[in-house]
Order: sequence, then structure tokens, then C-alpha cells
Amino acid sequence: MHPIEHLRYVARATGADPVALVSETAQALFGLHMEPAGLVLAARRIVERHPTCAPLWWLCAQALSALDPFERLYELESEIDKDATTDHLLAHISEAQTVCIVGWSPTALEALVQRGDCKALVIDSFGSADSAVNALERVEVEAETVSIEHAARAVEMCDMVVLDALGCGPDEFLMTSGSHGVAALAYVAQKPAVVTARRGTRLPAELWESMKSRNFDAQRPWRTETDVVPRELLRAVVGPLGIVDASLSVVAECAPTTEMLVRSAM
Repeated sequence: MHPIEHLRYVARATGADPVALVSETAQALFGLHMEPAGLVLAARRIVERHPTCAPLWWLCAQALSALDPFERLYELESEIDKDATTDHLLAHISEAQTVCIVGWSPTALEALVQRGDCKALVIDSFGSADSAVNALERVEVEAETVSIEHAARAVEMCDMVVLDALGCGPDEFLMTSGSHGVAALAYVAQKPAVVTARRGTRLPAELWESMKSRNFDAQRPWRTETDVVPRELLRAVVGPLGIVDASLSVVAECAPTTEMLVRSAM
């Protein structure tokens, strides 16, 4: 496949697993090694098409700031493939009997499947809860869909709330819509709420502010499909290096390569 067509394929991909999307994008960008001048434009279009996938922003930022971007792309693909976040989350929920999650939460679902004997209460977010429950039930993990109207009851009945971060800023997290309310309920009910932040989700302030503005309408937040959740509502952050207290500011994983934030003309 021609590199440009490969990049178009990646740009059109929606709903894909972030790990698979980063791997596919890294391979597509490597195809530009004969015409490296196109790397910046390609990065701009990728973040435009995937505004909620922080690992793609991280991939592009790392490549653009590297001395040899194409060699770095190979390294980044390996890094995200070896991410141990799920392993750390699995250890953290080892004592929980009932875990509450919001919608389709890839990292949380992966840990629940590996755990096998933990019940999941999946609070709905734009109709994604049923897909999550079906995926769990196919591997004989007990799971139940909970409407957002009954989220408070689910939080009261669970041992732990696990939320997946789409992206992380210094003091906030971008998550699936409904997560802010669930995190607040957990805080009030004094139930531990942890957030999973996989490799590549932690962005510097400049990139984070751009991601937030593209995904969250501060004037009409009820029209967006994402929430911005403050770290004060959370107990811990689970990442590739382990578990840290949520009271600590998130450390960025890439440089603030603002050249990729310029809007593409096409």
C-alpha cells in the first residue's frame, strides 16, 4: 500500500483499539521515510482525525521531536506494545468482588477478563455498555448494564470504580462521558476510584489544552461525548510503571511539539 493511502486508511479508522491504532499509524508514518517533509503535515491530519486518542498525539509528538523520527517510530511501536498498565490494574483489583466501570473501557475490560471471577457493573455511556457486557459475558465474566440514572446505586454496591483515561493533562483527565459524574459519586460514597492511563496518554500542557478544546465544549458540555475529570476526585492513577497517588501532577511523556497543532488546509 502506498504510504499516503495507508495514512488515509488510518485517518478514517474509528473505534479502533488505541494500541492497534498506534501500531498501524507508526507503520504508515514510516512509509514516508523517502519524503520526510510530509511528516509534519501527516501528524497534523492524524491528530485532527483522532482528537480523543492521546497515544496518537504522543506518537506524532515523539516522532517530530526526535533526531531520527523513523527510527524512533519503531521504538515507540515497541513501547506501546509492551505497556504493563493492565498488569498493574489486575494486581490492584485482585481483592475486589464488584468493579464499576463506564461504557466501553478497554483497559478495565482487559483486566476484568484476565481476572475472570470479578463482577462488573457497566454504567452506560451513549449506548456502549451493552457491547462491554456482551464482551465480558462471552468469556463467562459476570456483568450487568446499569443506566446512568442508577449510577449512584451501582457505585454504592461496588468495591471499586475503574475509569479509563483517553488523555491526561497535568491535573485533569479526558474520559468517556458520564465518568465525571461517576467519579463524583465515588468520591462522596468514599469508594476508591482509580484511573488507568496507558502509555502515551500523558500530554504536556500545550497539547493537553488543544486536546481538551477539541473535545469538550465548555459552554455546552452536554453536547459532547467526553468528560474532563479533575484529579481531586480520584484515588490513584494506574500506568505502565505502576500505581501513583492521584494527588500528584501527571508528568508528560512527550515534548510540546505545537507545530502539529496547526490546522490542516485540507
